[in-house]
Amino acid sequence: MSTVEATDKESRAVARARKKADRIRDKHANDLPRSMQPSALVKTITIVVLVFALIYFLFPIYWAIIASTKTPSQMTGSNGLWFAVGLSDLPAAIAKNYGTLIGWTRGQFWRWVLNSLIYSGVSALVGTLVAVMAGYATAKFNFKGKNLAIGVIMGCMLMPAALLTIPQYSIFHAMHLTNTMLSIIIPCCVSPFGFFLGRVYAQTSVPNELLEAARIDGASEARIFFTIVLRILAPAMVTIFLFLFVATWNNFLLPLMMVSSDTLKPVTLGLYGMVSLATFTDRGALMMGALLGVLPVIVLFLGLQRYWQSGLAAGAVKG
Repeated sequence: MSTVEATDKESRAVARARKKADRIRDKHANDLPRSMQPSALVKTITIVVLVFALIYFLFPIYWAIIASTKTPSQMTGSNGLWFAVGLSDLPAAIAKNYGTLIGWTRGQFWRWVLNSLIYSGVSALVGTLVAVMAGYATAKFNFKGKNLAIGVIMGCMLMPAALLTIPQYSIFHAMHLTNTMLSIIIPCCVSPFGFFLGRVYAQTSVPNELLEAARIDGASEARIFFTIVLRILAPAMVTIFLFLFVATWNNFLLPLMMVSSDTLKPVTLGLYGMVSLATFTDRGALMMGALLGVLPVIVLFLGLQRYWQSGLAAGAVKG
């Protein structure tokens, strides 16, 4: 073996050892001191509690999947935790319940889902921008009446949404906007809780030195906000967006008061109208509608999981 080959072999061995040491150091970088590490009993209890929490949250979805394949007689006469037909017959059972769902809704089901997507998407987008703009303004600027405005908005968090529904209906009725999409979108664009989150994130995540440097360079306040601040608060904005999206998607009382046309109903109100029919008995079709109606929210959460997890911690540490 030549000297060059021996040197190369030795250097590769050193590089492998260094990489291994780096992996071990990174693995234990965030470990607690031995005196603060939890005992084996505490770890076991934690795992058990988390497993029970996982079952608690996933079981309703599992049961909805099972129930959505059953006929009314199978709902009461079969095992509630498993399918009433063989796995080979599941496609036919699903197709039958889907046809029943479309029949009961007079072909309007997917229109209702689209309406919910429009209401929730537009309200969440506009509401997120408004919340972040208001939160940033109150966090980084001083103006007359600032504390009063913050106190009023925070006080609105204590008011139940149902209490505001009738006044909102009166206002929109006077403006001739009832039974329109705007009558649902406009109220859902305002979120005191979103303002609170936006203000906390802006206070802790946007450094004043960065804003001053941008102003010295001649940037306007609008340019600073839209090109710098929004990028810094992007993970936080995803969190606010998800909160507003889910709140609008689950909203029932406001659409019940505002819209009466079948073509404008969200999926929550549409399914309620189907169940309220005196002749309705097919609970399997109802469960299929509920399952299909919640799928967009599940897909949205899973798709934005990386962003909203970082957004939840964006304002947790100041520095």
